[in-house]
Amino acid sequence: MKAKEFFGKFASPFLWGNLLAMVLVVIALLFGVNYALELYTHHGEGIKVPKIEGMLYSNARSMVEAEGLNIMVSDSGYNKKMPADCILAQNPGAGTMVKSGHTVYVTVNSPSSPTFAIPDVVDNSSFREAEAKLMAIGFKLEPPQYVSGEKDWVYGILCKGRRVSTGDHISIDTPLTLMIGSGTYESDEDVDYVEPEYRMMESGHVDEFEEIAE
Repeated sequence: MKAKEFFGKFASPFLWGNLLAMVLVVIALLFGVNYALELYTHHGEGIKVPKIEGMLYSNARSMVEAEGLNIMVSDSGYNKKMPADCILAQNPGAGTMVKSGHTVYVTVNSPSSPTFAIPDVVDNSSFREAEAKLMAIGFKLEPPQYVSGEKDWVYGILCKGRRVSTGDHISIDTPLTLMIGSGTYESDEDVDYVEPEYRMMESGHVDEFEEIAE
């Protein structure tokens, strides 16, 4: 009797109605969350990033914003063959599919060449060492100028004929000239050196002295 009553409860329309209602609520919640996520993330929506490299920033900005995207300058560079304020690089690249409101980061061309400080190479490095340090920074070098001194030792740096010092900021496009030792030294001027006693004799002046006899 008790077993019949127990299994009879499972056949109750009320129980199955509640279970069905719970299943429908779970399904509705799953579809609701999925739909909300699609709306939030713009699921299925994609915008192709336009090619803006080589364009002036003002023109590139208008194009990008017209596509529903944002643009931001993240860095600057220098290319003397390209006009100032033009786009040197972009990220994401052209053709990349992104969502609406995505930001395109760009590198723009600087209106002037960058300047760098002269490293400590004067009277502190050989020609090869100084040449390597300066070229690693990006400086261009003219043929060296030889001066009297230890061979291949750096005694100075010239920029447009003017001597520059450590720490001076020089344009990367301005060539530098290293002043290095030739391995020879300027001889001192020939000076006739005469011992003092001979000088006095030649001038006719003789010290007077008196011999004291014992």
